[in-house]
Amino acid sequence: MKALKITLGLAVATSFLAACNNSKPDTVVTGTETAGELGAPEIVYVNSDSLLANYEYFTDVRDRLQGKATRSEQDLRAKAEAFQKEVAKYQQTGASMSQSERAATEERLAQKQQQLQALSQNAGNELAGEESEEMKKIYDRVEEYLKQLSEEKGYKMVLTYSRGNSAILYSDPSRDITETVVNALNEAYATEKGEAEKAAAEKK
Repeated sequence: MKALKITLGLAVATSFLAACNNSKPDTVVTGTETAGELGAPEIVYVNSDSLLANYEYFTDVRDRLQGKATRSEQDLRAKAEAFQKEVAKYQQTGASMSQSERAATEERLAQKQQQLQALSQNAGNELAGEESEEMKKIYDRVEEYLKQLSEEKGYKMVLTYSRGNSAILYSDPSRDITETVVNALNEAYATEKGEAEKAAAEKK
């Protein structure tokens, strides 16, 4: 069921960091920019490949949506196989039916085929919508933290870097704040997840 293939991958997901760029650099980033507060550089970058690979919230979302897609696909496959059996049975017995019986059976099978197609389309749309909502949440989490961090460190611009899909050809590794961002996001998510699990346990 092609409609249910997860699109949560780096090619799509890196876009959630794009708005963190105030502008695209016309040249490569070097170490010559004016330092911000406490000697921190004014321009830094985040490796979106590493961020997505190590951000636990993203991996949890990806695993959950992949599981949902697999279950939906299995359910639709089972319905499609049952439908094919009905079609095969009709092909074997149709010759012995009256004209009215054949017409009624063919109409019923056509309606069932349309229902299966609608189920597949709806399942794909539902998953795509849920994925879009989750990517917005991830974007918002990252953006909120980067704004906070930039205020603390004096950063004027946070760029996003993804190998093979970036305007940055080279940057001093000291400008890479990916580890700091990932650690902070994971710490916040772990706290949030723990509180949610505690609240759920108390309700039982």
